[in-house]
Amino acid sequence: MKTYKNLFGQIVSFKNILLASYKAAQGKNEQPNVMRYFAALAENVFQLRYELSQQMYQPGRYDTFEIYHPKPRTISAAPFRDRVVHHALINIIGPLIERRLIHDCYANRIGKGTHRAIRQYQQFMREYEYVLKCDIRKYFPSIDHEILKALFRRLIADCKTLWLIDTIIDRSNKQVFVCDYFAGDDLFAPVWRAKGLPIGNLTSQVFANFYLNPLDHAVKEILGCRGYLRYVDDFALFSNSKRQIREWHEQISDRMAQYRLRLNTRQTHLMPCSTAHRFLGQILHRSHRRLPGENVRRFRKRLRRWEKAPPQNLQERIASWVGHAKQADTTALLKSFEKLVIGKLLV
Repeated sequence: MKTYKNLFGQIVSFKNILLASYKAAQGKNEQPNVMRYFAALAENVFQLRYELSQQMYQPGRYDTFEIYHPKPRTISAAPFRDRVVHHALINIIGPLIERRLIHDCYANRIGKGTHRAIRQYQQFMREYEYVLKCDIRKYFPSIDHEILKALFRRLIADCKTLWLIDTIIDRSNKQVFVCDYFAGDDLFAPVWRAKGLPIGNLTSQVFANFYLNPLDHAVKEILGCRGYLRYVDDFALFSNSKRQIREWHEQISDRMAQYRLRLNTRQTHLMPCSTAHRFLGQILHRSHRRLPGENVRRFRKRLRRWEKAPPQNLQERIASWVGHAKQADTTALLKSFEKLVIGKLLV
């Protein structure tokens, strides 16, 4: 397996850090910390380049906040200059990771995304009789730092680049504590083993994809599952045989334990493809798709709130939801929204 060298010079080049600065600022140009950074852009780029080149760079503290839909999670926001470093790193190593990923891995990849994953899932529903729909228990808080670093050492043989990757991993803020034991653990293993990546970082999104890449290849190449797809920690295996899926289930659980992960038993189910499935925010049937009722109700509440106090990016917020809704069979629903509320708000 090929490993890559001589990457660090590309990461810390003035051109790459400048590009990373503009990428990190996309959609956030009016935030005070972004405006301060760009007020002295050249100076800040040179300073970051110096700190990285001398291996003096240290990440700052995260700001955290809670979200509750579609499930409770803690989101971590890194300081802007750290987000620039994340983009600078991913600009260079992202394409190397991309080459290792399977075709049907859909999260955080150019040309993939939620809606392509939904379409492929529905296509597999039409081709197969059964599906094992899986979810990983507390995935981001469970990612083991030692294992993740070892995976990167199979890909990259550049000590300075590995130093930067290790620094970002090691300076992850504390996540929800996950107390899982695996074969060979002593009593304190769940405590002393460093784990968890902050949801919200570009690096966390890419690293999380990379962490499960060995599982993806094992499912496709060792188990021989042709009907397989994954979106972050949600994945599904399709087959025409219940017995085969049950065997895969056992083997997947064993393989995931090698990466100190557990399946979420409440969200892991063997189901017939002839029934409705909920996947990535839509309810899928073989012939059509629907939005969950709570999704529509939440949007109605937001629309009523925006009628009283429209946000500055009102059009973008509405367009984002409508774009998602259009992927399902929602023509009548969207027409009712347009007549009753959206028309008023966008006048």
